[in-house]
Order: sequence, then structure tokens, then C-alpha cells
Amino acid sequence: MDWEIKKRGRVTYYRKWENDLFSDLVVEALDNGDLKIRFVGMTGARAATRELGLDNTAKMDPALEIPRLFDTWEQYVKDAGICDSLKELDFLEVHAFGAAPKEPNPLTDPEGYMAEKLRIRKSYAEAYALYWQENMPDNGLPVRFTVYLEELPDLDACYEFGAVALYQKQ
Repeated sequence: MDWEIKKRGRVTYYRKWENDLFSDLVVEALDNGDLKIRFVGMTGARAATRELGLDNTAKMDPALEIPRLFDTWEQYVKDAGICDSLKELDFLEVHAFGAAPKEPNPLTDPEGYMAEKLRIRKSYAEAYALYWQENMPDNGLPVRFTVYLEELPDLDACYEFGAVALYQKQ
């Protein structure tokens, strides 16, 4: 595992060396031995399509983005030695922040812009629900907050996800 690990009391911080701003996982040991896991907020869309070798101008594709995000988090808990699968966790919260579409331009094509905004919201909801049905059908559904913003700190990003999960050792 290529991570910096800091343990302070009941909290363990896992940080990738290239991430100078945030921990990738923060794990809190609870009194009963369970672990509360906070997953780093991950951004993507255009950046993800580039990594997958797709056209940089590709539209946001939640069907690709959502599984890739959860697969990354699953690798994190494996690398940290917490568990082997997200199926072993109970997600308490998933925070999804979505940016406004990067195109078309709302000033020159307001109808197209609104249509793209509606497509994105619907696609993310469908992709998230499908991922849960296919990969964690026996898990309960977390509380979810979705906030649509005009811009995210990463200018290429179209969304950011973060989560809190519980690993019950019993």
C-alpha cells in the first residue's frame, strides 16, 4: 500500500502521497469494535473519460462514472486491510454534488442547456440506483444528499461524491 498512515487515538488517517489536501480514508474505531469509515470526496466526469481513453468532449456518463467511483473506494478498503468488498459495509451517507453542465452554453442555447441538466440529473439517479441494485442488493440504502452547484473546485469535474460507511465486525 502506497499510503501515509497516521493513527491518533481512535482515528486512523490514510492518505495517498500525491494528495496534499485530504485523507483518502478516515477510519474511526467505535467503542464496540466497529469502524466508521469516511471516504474522500472524489471528482470526475471529463477527467474520468480521458483516463478511460474516451473523447475529452464526451458528455457526462454516470453509467461509467458511478461504478468507477465505487470500485476505487472498494480498492481503498482492501488496501487498508479493512474488508474485501463494499458489500461488507453499511453506507450511512453518500453525498453527491453535481455541477452544472459544461456545455451547451446556457446563454446561446438555454433549451439545450436545460435539457442537458435534466439528462444529467436523471442519469446520475439511474446509475446510482442501478449500481446499488446490482452490487449491494442486500445492503440498506444510505441517506443521500444531492446539491447541484454551478462550479466545483476542479474545473474539469462534473460531480463530487463522498461517503460515510460503517464496518460492523460482528
